[in-house]
Amino acid sequence: MKKGYFTLFFVLVFFTFSLSGCYYFSANKEIGTAGKLLAELKGAGGEKKVPYEYCSAEGFLEVSKVEFSQGDFGPAKALAQRSTSAAQAGLAEIRKK
Repeated sequence: MKKGYFTLFFVLVFFTFSLSGCYYFSANKEIGTAGKLLAELKGAGGEKKVPYEYCSAEGFLEVSKVEFSQGDFGPAKALAQRSTSAAQAGLAEIRKK
């Protein structure tokens, strides 16, 4: 009976750590993507051409990095996705002009 509890405990601990690792890597990847798009937007003159999208992308990315550093990987990924979206919108607007 005790062996069954130990096995269940081990499986739950392993499952918990594996899920937290997945959040870490996916959030880190999304932050990297957002950073690249923000740099591309800045290089295209986004600060002056599309200031709203640029400031939004920059702000969301900064807050995402703070959340990531505090170990809140879910919110960090969500904020990085919003940063990516804002940067993509800015780049699309610049390409229209």
